[in-house]
Order: sequence, then C-alpha cells, then structure tokens
Amino acid sequence: MTDIADRYRRLAATLTRRIESVPADRWESPSPCEGWTTRDVVAHLVDWHRQVAELGGLTLPPGPPVDADPVAAWTHTRDAMQDLLDDPERANTPYEGMFGPTTVAATADQFLGFDLVVHGWDIARGAGLDDTIPPDDVAELLPMVRQLGDNLRRPGVCGPEVPVPDDADDQTKLLGLLGRRR
Repeated sequence: MTDIADRYRRLAATLTRRIESVPADRWESPSPCEGWTTRDVVAHLVDWHRQVAELGGLTLPPGPPVDADPVAAWTHTRDAMQDLLDDPERANTPYEGMFGPTTVAATADQFLGFDLVVHGWDIARGAGLDDTIPPDDVAELLPMVRQLGDNLRRPGVCGPEVPVPDDADDQTKLLGLLGRRR
C-alpha cells in the first residue's frame, strides 16, 4: 500500500505545482481536451477522484467548488485522496471492477495515476506553462498506453492517434498515442 500512496503523493505533487502555476487569466483557456478549458480539466480530476472513492462505497469530503477556486478544489481533493490511500483499511476496499475484482487503491494507482500525468500536461499546455512530463513518468506510462491500444479510442477517452516521427522523443510518442500534439 505504501508504494501506491507514495506514487500518488509524487504524481499529485507535480500536478499541484502545475495547477498552482496557472495564471488567473488562463483558467478559461482551451485545453488540448476538445471542448474543455483548463478549469474543466481540473473539474474532471476532482470529479474522477470522487468517483474512484465511490467505486468502493467510500466518499471524499466535499470541498471548495472548482468554479470558485480551482486550486483550493484540487488541493482539498488531493489531500482527501491521499488520506484515503494512507489508510490501508479504506484503500484496500474491494469492489467488482470492469476487469474483475479490484480495490480502490489499485484503481487509484492505475487510473488516477494516469490522469495525474496526462491531465497535468493538458493543464500546462492550456495555461501556456512548461509542459514537460518528467521522464520517469513518461517511461512508466508509455508501455501501459501501448498496451491499452484501441481502448484509448473509446468515446470520451482519447482522440485518434497523432502520427509522430519514428525518431521522436518518448514524450512526443506518448502524447501522439494519446491523440495529443506536442
């Protein structure tokens, strides 16, 4: 459990730095997620965190609304999820997932971990910030994204793959597989 909680802590810290760096006039800027603003990406992350907890019949305490204060909404949600993951009893809550029996922690690790990295890039890109993904995060995600293949093309997940040159760096390859242009 410690590995999952620690990985979440690390990935959430990177995302938090990005969210805290968004200039006040960039929250309504378009993100790379079609039809979503930078603020909408944060709202998605907050909502998805709540949904992951609910999969196991758990709840995260309500916090500030994203519309009023996206930074406060995110940090509240991050702290609530970290508290859940730091508690083995709650984190190990089982439920029947899409691929069979799993736990809230396993889902948080796989799906929230993915979103923290990818949507961190979306937020940085929409806000005009440095959108470099830490190389270790790219190295972790790239094999998983390749394995997901066409499952990424389901409605509401990722757009069509963007072709990239064979000699592109790994971040560009990752983004291309996710339907994003660098």
